[in-house]
Amino acid sequence: MKNKCVIANGIPALNQIRAQFIKNPNPQFLNPLFPLLLSNSPTPLHHSFFLYNLMLSHHPSSHNHYTFTHALKACYSLHAPSKALEIHAHLVKSGHYSDIFIQNSLLHFYFLHNDVVSAARVFHSIASPDVVSWTSFISGLSKCGFESEAIERFSLMGVKPNVVTLVSVLSACSGLKALKFGKAIHGYGLKGLIIDGNVIFDNALLDLYAKCGALANAEKLFVKMPKRDVVSWTTLVMAYAQGGHCEEAVDVFKRVVLEGDEVKPNEATVVTVLSACASMGSLSLGQWVHSYVDKRRDLEVDGNIGNALVNMYVKCGDMQMGIRIFNMLVNKDVISWGTVICGLAMNGYGKRAVELFSHMLIQGVPPDDVTFIGLLFACSHEGLVSEGIMFFKAMRDAYGIVPQMRHYGCMVDMYGRAGLFEEAKAFLKGMPVEAEGPVWGALLQACKNHGNEKMSQWIRSYLNNKDVGIGTLALLSNLYASSERWDDANKVRTTMRGNGLKKKAGCSWIELETSINISDSDLCVA
Repeated sequence: MKNKCVIANGIPALNQIRAQFIKNPNPQFLNPLFPLLLSNSPTPLHHSFFLYNLMLSHHPSSHNHYTFTHALKACYSLHAPSKALEIHAHLVKSGHYSDIFIQNSLLHFYFLHNDVVSAARVFHSIASPDVVSWTSFISGLSKCGFESEAIERFSLMGVKPNVVTLVSVLSACSGLKALKFGKAIHGYGLKGLIIDGNVIFDNALLDLYAKCGALANAEKLFVKMPKRDVVSWTTLVMAYAQGGHCEEAVDVFKRVVLEGDEVKPNEATVVTVLSACASMGSLSLGQWVHSYVDKRRDLEVDGNIGNALVNMYVKCGDMQMGIRIFNMLVNKDVISWGTVICGLAMNGYGKRAVELFSHMLIQGVPPDDVTFIGLLFACSHEGLVSEGIMFFKAMRDAYGIVPQMRHYGCMVDMYGRAGLFEEAKAFLKGMPVEAEGPVWGALLQACKNHGNEKMSQWIRSYLNNKDVGIGTLALLSNLYASSERWDDANKVRTTMRGNGLKKKAGCSWIELETSINISDSDLCVA
């Protein structure tokens, strides 16, 4: 039946809705008006609930269960949870609540609003949950962070799951890195012929292998997949990148660019491969990805891609290009500002980083914990002790950011580089948490640089029988050796060997024939 209750611009007027309702109060005709009102009305909430109340105020034949589900969808789309509670109350009073179609809609609504308690209450009130009920419950629990409960509910299912159910429980397995259970789900799907060639299921399984670090399984599955979409390719790129195999991640990206006729990398693919380029320090590969983005009219150098490009350039040492991209960004968020601040600090432009922070505040962008890592790093390497103390206090008191171990490490490093060992000692004693290896390592390195044997002895006595990392123990051993205290150095080395610790050789990516000259004008931020 064609709906004629529409004015010229596609929006039903209230008087037209009322007139049509009087003429033909048929829910088959009226229910399709809900999505029309949601997408076109200048006041969708008012229009939608005008229609809803009109339909409920008449004879029972003027509404059906689709009326309530449409109204609940309007509540979610328009962020009107109070209206949803009104609908829920009416359903209970009117006797419509026992309709499983409506109960499933309520279940879905509450999970969309992260109201797990209300969702669980609805689920347990369903007399005979169907596969939609179970799937909504399992999926909702997983998305709200209750992955263990989602898996437990799956094991209690009283009906045969479908592919959406299996995808939902695989998502829970990914969150918990429950590889063994995920493999069991894979086997169940194959045995029940539920997942035959289903790309959504295969992608969920691929994501599980990626997050569990099971690269061999991910590669094997990817090769066998009868159909691959952009999610498949992106997940494999991410699997390699997160597993530290950045070269392989870039190779997969090249394959999808050069071979993929039907599949094109999306924003997530580009962001992931740029992160891999940044980790490798490969400026040339990052530039190649940048040129690819420029050729794609549907990819914009802003938002996530813009931030990823800035991050890639600053980590590859090209601050000039990093700032140029930063200045091009229309929407600079805290990630944009923080990335450039950290980049300036770690590329030797600490004072510029502090100056940029002032611009950030002027623009009304509140800093986050990463921003302060960049600022404290800058203060440490530039000898700006008073500024560093000020930033550390502001982070806690003005912005309510709880210091993490990296912040404490920067502060200790700042004091140590400045030769303020008593201040560093007092700071360590005042920390609300036990200092970890990198913090001690920073102070030990400062002792070595300044030749402060007294502080070294205090650190050595304090760290005796402490559980610290291999790097700190190696540095402690070297300090003993530099003081020709060979017995003590050997004792530390013996402890390292006894604990099965062995310092791994470092690895650095170096690009040859790369020269970047930066002048003051290149570091100007618009």
